[in-house]
Amino acid sequence: MNQSRADQSSSSIGRRRFRSTNPSQHFTLTIERIRGANESERKINKFKQGTDSNALRYANANDIFGDPEELLKLRRKDLAYNEKIERKLEDEFEPIVLSEKYMTQKDDEIRKLDVPERMQIFEEVTGNAPVDDISIEEESNWIYARLVQEHGPSFLVNKDDIVRFLEMSHVQKLEIPFIAMYRKEQCRSLLDSSDDDGSDFNLLKKLETKWNKVFWMIQDLDRKWLLLRKRKTALFGYFTKRFEEETCRSDLNKSLFESVMKSLKAAETEREVDDVDSKFNLHFPHCEIDEGQYKRPNRKSHYSICSKFGIREFANKFGYSAEQLGFALSLEKVFVDELEDAKKTPEEMALYYKCAMFEDPQVVLKGARHVAAVEISCEPLIKKYVRGIYMENAVVSTSPTPDGDVVIDSFHRFSAVKWLREKPLRKFEGTQWLLIQKAEEEKLLQVTFKLPENQMNRIISECSEHYLSVGVSKYAQLWNEQRKLILEDAVHGFLLPSMEKEARSLLTSRAKTRLLSEYGQVLWKKVSSGPYRRNNNNTSDEEAAPRVLACCWGPGNPETTFVMLDSSGELVDVLYAESIALRFRDVNDQKRKKKDQDRLRKFIRDHQPNLVALAAANLSCVRLKDEIYEVIFQMVEELPSVVEAGIYDLPVVYADESLPRLYENSRISREQLPQQAGIVKRAVALGRYLQNPLAMISTLCGPGKDILSWKLHSLQDFLDPDEKYEMVEQVMVDLTNQVGIDINLAASHEWLFAPLQFVSGLGPRKAASLQRSLVRSGSIFVRKELINHGIGKKLFVNAAGFLRIRRSGLACSSSQFIDLLDDTRIHPESYGLAQELAKDVYTHDTVRDDEDDAIEMAIEYVRDEPASLRKIVLDEYLRSKNQENKKETYSFIMRELSCGFQDWRSLFKEVDPDEEFYMISGETKETIGEGRIVQATVKKVSSGKAKCVLDCGLPGILLKEDYSDDGRDIVDLSNKLCEGYIVTCKVKSILKQRYHVLLVCKESEMRKNRNLRDVDDYYHEEERKNVLIEKEKAPKEKKQFKSRMIVHPRFQNITAEQATEYLSYKNIGESIVRPSSRGLNHLTLMIKIFDNVYANKEIIEGEKENKDIVSLQRIGKTLKIGIETFEDLDEVMDRYVDPLVTHLMTMLNYRKFRTGTKSEIDDLLRVEKGVNPKMVVYSFGVSHEHPGSFILSYIRSANPHHEYIGLYPKGFKFRKRMFGDLDKLAAYFKRHVDDQGHY
Repeated sequence: MNQSRADQSSSSIGRRRFRSTNPSQHFTLTIERIRGANESERKINKFKQGTDSNALRYANANDIFGDPEELLKLRRKDLAYNEKIERKLEDEFEPIVLSEKYMTQKDDEIRKLDVPERMQIFEEVTGNAPVDDISIEEESNWIYARLVQEHGPSFLVNKDDIVRFLEMSHVQKLEIPFIAMYRKEQCRSLLDSSDDDGSDFNLLKKLETKWNKVFWMIQDLDRKWLLLRKRKTALFGYFTKRFEEETCRSDLNKSLFESVMKSLKAAETEREVDDVDSKFNLHFPHCEIDEGQYKRPNRKSHYSICSKFGIREFANKFGYSAEQLGFALSLEKVFVDELEDAKKTPEEMALYYKCAMFEDPQVVLKGARHVAAVEISCEPLIKKYVRGIYMENAVVSTSPTPDGDVVIDSFHRFSAVKWLREKPLRKFEGTQWLLIQKAEEEKLLQVTFKLPENQMNRIISECSEHYLSVGVSKYAQLWNEQRKLILEDAVHGFLLPSMEKEARSLLTSRAKTRLLSEYGQVLWKKVSSGPYRRNNNNTSDEEAAPRVLACCWGPGNPETTFVMLDSSGELVDVLYAESIALRFRDVNDQKRKKKDQDRLRKFIRDHQPNLVALAAANLSCVRLKDEIYEVIFQMVEELPSVVEAGIYDLPVVYADESLPRLYENSRISREQLPQQAGIVKRAVALGRYLQNPLAMISTLCGPGKDILSWKLHSLQDFLDPDEKYEMVEQVMVDLTNQVGIDINLAASHEWLFAPLQFVSGLGPRKAASLQRSLVRSGSIFVRKELINHGIGKKLFVNAAGFLRIRRSGLACSSSQFIDLLDDTRIHPESYGLAQELAKDVYTHDTVRDDEDDAIEMAIEYVRDEPASLRKIVLDEYLRSKNQENKKETYSFIMRELSCGFQDWRSLFKEVDPDEEFYMISGETKETIGEGRIVQATVKKVSSGKAKCVLDCGLPGILLKEDYSDDGRDIVDLSNKLCEGYIVTCKVKSILKQRYHVLLVCKESEMRKNRNLRDVDDYYHEEERKNVLIEKEKAPKEKKQFKSRMIVHPRFQNITAEQATEYLSYKNIGESIVRPSSRGLNHLTLMIKIFDNVYANKEIIEGEKENKDIVSLQRIGKTLKIGIETFEDLDEVMDRYVDPLVTHLMTMLNYRKFRTGTKSEIDDLLRVEKGVNPKMVVYSFGVSHEHPGSFILSYIRSANPHHEYIGLYPKGFKFRKRMFGDLDKLAAYFKRHVDDQGHY
């Protein structure tokens, strides 16, 4: 009954898939419908026109090839039909949908062209790769030089191997996986290692997957070279065109142009090309263009202004030109002629160049020096000289800003870079610079670049040696003073800032390269992990994948869910068990739990899984795992028959839930499992990951690129999505082709097709087309049949060896012959060698070689008897065949003949205790560790200890003696702590196997500032002490505050004095929020009430996160002013400040308001009383003694009386009454002026 239920479930899932209204599926079905109709029409036509072989043998040319006119008509009809299909697709779907499904016209062009898809995309960016010998030789020299420069002379790579790699890539259009596996002999030095090379060849030794890093490095350098070549070519054309267009200019210098073109030709890096481009644009700027031509915006620089008014001509009289100085520094040319000094002083010479813009000789000299300095700073040879010194000797220092000093504690991710002192640029090897850059962006660190004084002097000295005159006359000395100023300005004003910018860019590039490598390494480790294998080795190959019972814990909505997957990863059945991991609260809980246990027992018995995969999500999963084992143990005790089924040792293994969660929320999960709940999708992905990690990870590498959201590295957010996916693709391409794809099995199970896009020669477009074709055909029996499925010759060469053809999927039920060699990694081009080798072994062992099917029997023999291959002495056999240069190929063939498509991936390993702890707790090594400050909520207190819970859910224990330094004197800890208290403490130790944390909150321990990170050799925290000493010397401020991490337009990290000064220039009613001197739970709202009168309102913060110092720096979730509570500062401004200021302005504009001090207003009232002795005179004024209040002054008879009026958002508070209107307040005062007790 259960089996039938499973079948019904499976079939219903299939029916739902085709009835789904999912847009993506509707899209797929629409395309298949359109294409299917076209395919059917072609098949019908083919059937109608078909003839048997005898008829064809004697037919005339028209009968054989068809009537040319008829064929042209059919071709035109076919083209028109295809165009109609495209119009239908474009009318029915949005362009973005067509793009995501790779169904645009551009995608069709890529699909049809018989060139590897990735190469086509590559060349769209770089342009067509050169195929001539000279260009390839030139590029190989450049790549080899870059490799040696980056990795040192110990990097053993043969340049000839690089040449051959480029020839195979550019000319033959072969991709890296093919070259690495089938062209080893042609590029041995590019392989990281060669297990099949040398005398230690061992057929019994299992190969391992290898990341072909050197090949990818060369391909990356190939891309950089092609882009550099493309840019240089474009600049050659652009410079020449500009030069020809501007021949009318009188100041044109042809030799200068030729020099620029020569420098461009010699440029070997992007930086050097930038230098040449900068020099060209300086000397040949855009001028006014004739009407009707394209006009670019022209920014007037000081240099261009000087040139316009003839100052550049004067600058040329200072001596050697910038170009000559560059030649001298680079030793390209040595000038033997001494510099000839002018016979006039610089000031006298400057008089000749005075004009309206430059009226004074000193201004002329200053302009000329600027021109000369700019030209020096833009000279490529000079920049190359300075760059060499700067990049080798410049140093970087860091120090915290005031905010950073508070925020960056010993556990902060920026702690290791908080105090760096003069670290050389060349010493930055890891990802450290990215942290520095991020901290600088967040204004937590100050970063300084500095060239040591001796190197600075070296640059100035060597430049002076070639630039200054050796003359001793008065004129020579005066001109040399000007030249020194020019060099100082060029070096300090232009070159060094430019070098710092380049250094920052270089450090970022290096750090990102290292980070990408680390990111790829983590991904490689996960992808190259082998699937879970059964212990039973007697099962057939197709059933090698386990039947998996995958479980995901649920809090109730959704419920804890079990899904059953067959060995092909297809969903068979689902079980929801809400109460299985419940703790007993009452009898009803116990009954529900017992019912779920019985249901799970029956579920396991019916489906007989080989493995239980449990998602490690939280601490509840620990209890859930125990409950699953309890069910299994009960089954063994109650039903001994399950022992024979292997359930007695059914393993329950933890698995990481991060990837399944991505799948749960992805678009591909909605397409593959459209009617299933999210937790079911998650559980399916969990089980499939253990069955086939490569396919499951590949599933998330579709158009949405969900894989990029997988957290693999703590710093991966520093990488752009394109950078990450390029590395993902690199790893997936290498691994997929080493594992291979069983395409017959994949044709029956869609999710197994996911890695197809990474097969050599293919890509997402070609793979999707091939997949559709294979699914339509159902199965394939010979590799050569792939050509009938839209694969051209070049694609076939690239891909054939990695596509496994065996009796799986629908092919299982067929009796059609399948070549055993198609079930190996042996490439069809080497079938002849493999057949000859197998036949030689077979003949030697059986002495039979005359049978018609000897080759098939020989291959089957060596497959069944791999020991026969070990008898061969490979070197001797190769000599007998005159094939000594094919050792790698023959050793590879021998391995595949003995065990075709052996899995080279590492064996499946269960998570170790450390990994298990971090997965269950949801923490990482960076977020929890000994010495880490944490917040713990007290749950239960006894006399000797307190049981707590950390924010992450981990239980913690705080012992009495660890509570305070005088803990030994504490008799009962419950007198100090109560349930619900939040305690700030440190992690004393972690009991990972018990999922417990021991805590300590002694003041002596809390004061310790432990840093468990690796300390940089250039980290000097004594710099902090020097800063503190300087602070102590400086005048102390009246009140200090702790900087806050709050982002709001009205908030500033300033003192009370600074806030007062800030508001002094603002209008009355302006306000500012600042840190409070009362601590991190308070803020101060300061409002300008009147000139020199400022009211301070205390804001109390509530519901703050107290897990670390950074959390304390952030604003609380609630804000309280008096009895009013607000959610954030915006609400404070809207509900408190704005209405309060409205009432303030009402008071200041009231007819009875007087400006002045209390005594001054009293004098005014006495004068008014003298004029009207019978009246009670009164007025309102600002209270200077109590800022934020007003004072009501009045005279009834002779003496002034005073009462205070409070200012509130709701109005004015007078005599404990609130008035929203001043007229009403005045009327109330007049009626009750004689009431006693108010003054």
